Amino acid sequence: MPVHFDAAEMRARRQTVATSIANAGLDALLVFKQESMYYLTGYDTFGFSLFQCLIVDADGSTNLFTRLPDLRQAQYTSDLTEQQIHIWRDREGVQPAQELRSLLDHLGLAGKRFGIELDSYGLKAAAWRALEVELTGFCVWEDASQLVDRVRARKSDQEIVYARRAAVLADDAWDEAVRLSCPGAFEGDILAAMQGAVFKGGGDYAGNEFIIGSGPAALLVRYHTGRRYLAHEDQLTLEFAGAYRRYHAAMMRTLLIGEVDAQHQQMFDACVEALHACMHTLRPGVSMGEVFSAHADVMDARSYATHRMAACGYGMGAVYNPLWVDPPMFYAGNPLEVESRNVFFLHMILANSDTGHAMSLGQTVLVTEHGCESLSRSNLELVCVA
Repeated sequence: MPVHFDAAEMRARRQTVATSIANAGLDALLVFKQESMYYLTGYDTFGFSLFQCLIVDADGSTNLFTRLPDLRQAQYTSDLTEQQIHIWRDREGVQPAQELRSLLDHLGLAGKRFGIELDSYGLKAAAWRALEVELTGFCVWEDASQLVDRVRARKSDQEIVYARRAAVLADDAWDEAVRLSCPGAFEGDILAAMQGAVFKGGGDYAGNEFIIGSGPAALLVRYHTGRRYLAHEDQLTLEFAGAYRRYHAAMMRTLLIGEVDAQHQQMFDACVEALHACMHTLRPGVSMGEVFSAHADVMDARSYATHRMAACGYGMGAVYNPLWVDPPMFYAGNPLEVESRNVFFLHMILANSDTGHAMSLGQTVLVTEHGCESLSRSNLELVCVA
């Protein structure tokens, strides 16, 4: 399978990152985030949890250090050449950190200044402790966990095409949920149809499980094991994402079974108002904290301060397990400025543990030159089925 972007775009990505490496006063970057590896080379795997590293020099050259099971994975999915792929093999007493140091030495990087993606699921604490020992006295290093992330945040034309396709798949999944939800419906059937819609549309597994919860579990915002049947009066919370070429577009909805009561309607109205307020605020140059404040001001004015979340969304992109969250996040005081071509998931969530009522509303948006655009075709009406 070829890389899902043309060669010119891939070269431009590496050059941009190489320039960032040099501007940071670094000679090379040790990449442990699978998202960064995919962005820079197309390399696509879940083997990142078992220790691997992409070495990127300030001149843009790249070398991958990985396990034998991922050799063909790298050959098939990336634009790396045979000479750029270096393998460590499982055996008793193997020390991949030591072998990585030997490779760095071979590449002429002894005594250089490295940036390291420390904030990464691909660099577990035990692996870092071993690697830190090897790097001590070998080089100078510093945390550069956000270097590639900052470049990835601004999406190219092709990335936006994939994000739009992911949003179509999310809408397809939502359509299936609405079609199947009714008194007596089994959550497992709803979940299977939603995930199936993504696969039938050519999509991928999302970066984390689809979240589904009804009854008291509708107040949860995490996946949990165990399925139930919907009651004649019920609430069903769904948080899910279409994923295409690893790019995500998330949605969130609380669907009602039976009649709408006054509390659910009031909560829904607050979610709609807050979402519109966030979208009105979201444009290039505003801080992420300002967007969060737009959400909080609406919720708090409606007396939902104790029932809302302390964040109202985050970045969307090509991400891997265990989360489809692609930081940064919208939370109080976040000074980071929004840029055009950023893609975000905005979620308005209310969970009232006192009354047992849940309500949520969320969609993925693209920041344009003057505002933002919803990528979803689904309307923002409250769905209630009898």
